[in-house]
Amino acid sequence: MFLVGLTGGIATGKSTVSKVFRENGIPVIDADAIARLVVEPGKPAWHKIKAAFGEGVFNAENGELNREALGKLIFDNVEKRKLLNEITHPEIHRIVYKEVLKCFFLGHNFVVLDLPLLFETGLMINLMHKIITVTCEEDIQLTRLMDRNHLSEADAKKRIKQQMPLEQKCNQSHFVIENSGTLQDTEEQTLKIMAVLQDSNQHWKIRGVIFATAAIVFSSIAWILNYKYKIFSNN
Repeated sequence: MFLVGLTGGIATGKSTVSKVFRENGIPVIDADAIARLVVEPGKPAWHKIKAAFGEGVFNAENGELNREALGKLIFDNVEKRKLLNEITHPEIHRIVYKEVLKCFFLGHNFVVLDLPLLFETGLMINLMHKIITVTCEEDIQLTRLMDRNHLSEADAKKRIKQQMPLEQKCNQSHFVIENSGTLQDTEEQTLKIMAVLQDSNQHWKIRGVIFATAAIVFSSIAWILNYKYKIFSNN
């Protein structure tokens, strides 16, 4: 099984592409969904965020993280944003790896990892066999973000600038999906890429390496146990 990274810019339409993969039986691991999971009340990251940022970033009635309040707190503060990432990213990656392992044992040829900050963090790039970046025209991205998050134009532009420029992401990707047109156009681009990935035999190579390594490890353990047993028997 090999890994395919799906990334892009904020409000460029990664969720649309993810949906196409899911509808065609390809497992998608959504880092944003996991990010919401790890900060649920009582979770380790929840306690760490409370200790680092105080009660003000939580809803008093249910103890849930107030993402809007936290977002405003870290919006223009690089150090606080870095601290939040140091708290949440290890927990997110732990669950991502767990889900990847589950997909491997279920026999999937490949799995798509929806990672909005794949290039910004750089932590998982080397694990990706292929990378897909979803892009769109700048004015469309800005309008989508303003409408979706109810932001002013100035605030929306700030959020976009916090991420790596889309052009750089596209230049470092194996596939690019242009999501400025119709839904049908985006679906057709996604299906073409999916067909290429499904035709790849990379998953057999990776499984072969894994099983060969496992065989060597188990053979070594068996040899050591047998050797120790012979020594014990001779004594």
